[in-house]
Parts: sequence; C-alpha cells; structure tokens
Amino acid sequence: MIPYERQQKILELLQDRDFLKIEDLLELIPDVSESTLRRDIKELESTRQLERLTGGAIKAYSSVSELPSATKQTLHQDEKRLIAKLAAREVSEDDTIYIDSGSTCSALLAEVMNMDIHVVTTNTDAIKLAAGPTRAEIILVGGTYDPEISSLHGPLTLETIARFVFDKSFLGANGVDPKFGITTPHLQESSKKQLVIKRSKRSFLLADSSKFNRVSSVHAADVEDVTIISNATDERLAQKTRIICE
Repeated sequence: MIPYERQQKILELLQDRDFLKIEDLLELIPDVSESTLRRDIKELESTRQLERLTGGAIKAYSSVSELPSATKQTLHQDEKRLIAKLAAREVSEDDTIYIDSGSTCSALLAEVMNMDIHVVTTNTDAIKLAAGPTRAEIILVGGTYDPEISSLHGPLTLETIARFVFDKSFLGANGVDPKFGITTPHLQESSKKQLVIKRSKRSFLLADSSKFNRVSSVHAADVEDVTIISNATDERLAQKTRIICE
C-alpha cells in the first residue's frame, strides 16, 4: 500500500469515529508498521486533515462536534490539570465565581473545593466532587440536564444566572479563533456563556492548545471578552487578548 492509499484509509476510518488510537490503526490497517503510520499521521496533520491528541490518539481536523464528557476527560489530561491549577491561582478568598461545564472546568472544580469561596455552576460533575470534604459553598444552578456534556441549560438556568454578579467566571469552549471568537456546538451553551460574561467582573476561558484556531458552529463570545488560560500561547490569539500559561 503506497503512502497516499494508507493516508486515505486513515481518513476514511476517522469519518465514522470521534477519534482513533495508534493501536486501533495497527489493527485496522494490518502489515503496516507503527513508525510508518506515525509518518503518515504527521503528514496528514501538516496538511490540517487530522489532529494528534495527547496519548497517541488522532481525530479528524474538521471534527469540532461535542465529544461525550467521559471521552473528553481522557484527552489532554496533563494540560487540563495544569490549566486548572493556573486558573485556581486567579481565585481569591470569599470570591463568588462561576464555573462552566466541560472537562477542564471540572478539573478546576476539583482544585477549588477546599477554598473559602462561593461557586455557582451548571457543571453536574460538581455533585460527585462535592461528595467528599469541601469548604467551598457550591450552588448548582437548575435547568435542563444534558448528560452528554454533564451540563444544565435553558430558561431556568439563565433566569438564575441573571441574579448573580460574579467576581470571576471560568468558561469552557470547543474552539477559540482570532476571527470567529469563542465557539461551541450548542446554541443553549452559547446563550449561557454570553450571559455569564455580562454578569462577571472578569471572565477567563480555559482552553488547552488543541482548541486554538478551531471553530465550532455557534459563536459565544469574542476573544477580547476573556483572558485565556492555557498550557501554551498562540501568536495570533495573543494579539487579541492576554494568555496565561506556563
């Protein structure tokens, strides 16, 4: 099988899957070495046809749809923990903060559970995280439950959020792009993020670098509306807003 045929096979396999691991490809494309597959993946990534993920997985570059929460929590774990620790440094005692849904925001929830703060959230992961010892006051906002992304949304959610003034808010998103801004696949999540930013003194976007220069279907905010907290910087985004990273 020549390189073009192998690479087209890889892209075909990704059409029906959210992501694939290298070991999956070795089984699905027999008689091809791991080193050869990695060269093919590197070439496909250079032409922006797929994206490599932490841990050896790959996904189609154009795939910006929402992955299930359980799946997202297995990806970019080190980056998410770093971002959560950096975000927690921005929180002060007795702050009232909003924490969004999403796996990186869940990592932040775990970081702040033992701080003397007030946490308002639509992230249902807060229920299991608050089951152990905690000093933070947790206010879980009601609404329509979306089990796919462990989130609450809808008119009741927006009505409750509108009653608060947040010292800081920490948001998640599927993509952040200098031109198209902060985007998500969900109209309901977009409306929620827009309202949270309006009710916040300062807003932060928690986004690992795999989300840089990526665009999903629904605009939630402009890049200038937030400070980005990430595991890396990006020259184009840094021209629009501040990026906190290590």
